Amino acid sequence: MRKLLFTMLTLSAFSSVQAQSVNIKFTEYDLPNGLHVILHEDHTIPTVAISVLYHVGSKNEDPTRTGFAHFFEHLLFKDSENIGRGEYMKLIQNNGGVINANTSFDRTFYFETLPSNKLEQGLWMESERMLHAKIDEIGLETQRKGVKEEKKQRYETTPYGRLLEQIFKHAYTQHPYQWTPIGEAQYIDQASLPEFLDFYKTFYVPNNATLSVGGDIDIPQAKAWIEKYFGGIPRGTKEIPRPNIVEPQQTAEKRVTFYDKVQLPAVVFAYHAPAQGTPDAYALEMVAKILSQGKSSRLQKQVVDKQQKAVAAGAFNLPSEDPGLAMMFGIGNMGVTPEDLEKAMDEEVNKILSEGISAEELQKCKNQIENEFISQNQRVLGIVENLANYHVYYGDANLINKELDRYMKVSAADMLTAAKKYLVKTNRLVLYYLPDSSKSN
Repeated sequence: MRKLLFTMLTLSAFSSVQAQSVNIKFTEYDLPNGLHVILHEDHTIPTVAISVLYHVGSKNEDPTRTGFAHFFEHLLFKDSENIGRGEYMKLIQNNGGVINANTSFDRTFYFETLPSNKLEQGLWMESERMLHAKIDEIGLETQRKGVKEEKKQRYETTPYGRLLEQIFKHAYTQHPYQWTPIGEAQYIDQASLPEFLDFYKTFYVPNNATLSVGGDIDIPQAKAWIEKYFGGIPRGTKEIPRPNIVEPQQTAEKRVTFYDKVQLPAVVFAYHAPAQGTPDAYALEMVAKILSQGKSSRLQKQVVDKQQKAVAAGAFNLPSEDPGLAMMFGIGNMGVTPEDLEKAMDEEVNKILSEGISAEELQKCKNQIENEFISQNQRVLGIVENLANYHVYYGDANLINKELDRYMKVSAADMLTAAKKYLVKTNRLVLYYLPDSSKSN
């Protein structure tokens, strides 16, 4: 279930664990047009990873044009002024590479891995996306159909596929996190060609992008190619919208019931949580791990195994640039009412609030985090993504070498303090996601 939730938001690439214990060396600089460049040299294997992070996600959208950021993720894979329609992905795949992208609330991230002798080609192709994307009625109409089909297949006809949509819709009242990146299909249909061109010229500019390259590269040569292909791209002249809306503090528990074509009831708690990188965010993330990570976690042992109130249960925090959500969920067992499931989940939250975290649990949690740090950056693609994330969200790419210390400094007392501050009923949404068959006639 946790994997499903992350997939629905195309956030599978966004682990908040983004570093490792060994020192990662890198070079970073800015081009005169504002493009931030980060280079990491590693000759372990003869491959390179190229990524471009555009600091635009669904939160930057006009509320009457939601889905634009995700739509562009699809649109910009098709062609450019110098790459024929349908040839973009073929050029990478025919050279033994892998190419993909994802969109979140806060960013759009494009990446490819290639044999190292194809670095120049990969850089040229990303520069084409930034400067020469072909945005016309033919491409728009094709992608309109594609995005609507994706929404139907992944969200509307998938079990629990509308869960996150309902969570964010009701958890937020003013902040643009109230809509998810998939957006609304009718807005994409209503939008005109000039609106799409304006979005491209506003956000797909070098001064809103971070180019991160790693692997089997020669840094002087990489710099020369980057200058060749990106140096001449004009700096964007439009103001880049940065929403500054602060979600009002919630003062009473919200409760919502949603019916869908599912077999088993689901119960979700969504607590308002601090933005990533804050001390409380680290503490709350570790609380979530103690609740749900591994067979010996609290929700698994009590709610799933011992009480058998759920077939699956978990807790996680979605990393977000602005204050986000800390979530718990349970998928009810056959014959279990949502009220009984909610009670069992509440008991585990209350145990945290009344008893705190044991020394054994704290050490186990830190061991898990350390292992994840190492695993996350065993691939060059993970390194280049994390370097870009740290630069964009924290203004410090070197956090890739320092963030583990922030987790290791969190104490059981810190976790209890954060839990008491945020994991309270007045600060949460309770969502019952129920089978259509249970709806009253």
